[in-house]
Amino acid sequence: MDQDSEAAFAEFVTREWSRLVRVGYLLTGDLGRAEDLVQQALVKVHRHWPRLLRDGSPYAYTRAAVANESASWWRRRRVSEHLGDVPARAERVAGDTFAAVDDRAELMAALGTLPPRMRAVVVLRFYDDLSEAETAKALGISVGSVKSQTSRGLVRLRDELGRRAPDPSPAQTKGASHGF
Repeated sequence: MDQDSEAAFAEFVTREWSRLVRVGYLLTGDLGRAEDLVQQALVKVHRHWPRLLRDGSPYAYTRAAVANESASWWRRRRVSEHLGDVPARAERVAGDTFAAVDDRAELMAALGTLPPRMRAVVVLRFYDDLSEAETAKALGISVGSVKSQTSRGLVRLRDELGRRAPDPSPAQTKGASHGF
């Protein structure tokens, strides 16, 4: 690879690193593993860099490589993991400035319960805001698979988040109905 291509690759890595690591984190729930995934994907991207520059889609290719690396990692390692407990919404103090962080942690834990391919579809569709066709192309699956995986994934996330939020106590319900 010539010096101009190397410089363009280095600039790409510097510019897109954080964005790619965020995608990896959403796929894995672990910052260290996300960084490892991005590094592994970048090694593969580097091999094809001149072609990617000509095609004009290095981020899309790299994002797909990160998603595929994540799926491959999960296939190689079928070990369940526990991402930690987050206090239920009902246990949080009203006006809690950390509630948004807790909600994100809850969502990350719920994402961790999805199978790797389903998680990749949900992350690419809703975090990276890809269309169904773009998601299908990035993951090498059909648009129909993207639609079904998205639908099933959202149902599973709603169910999982619903299980995590306890029903309000009768006292809370009574107070809420009287405007207290």
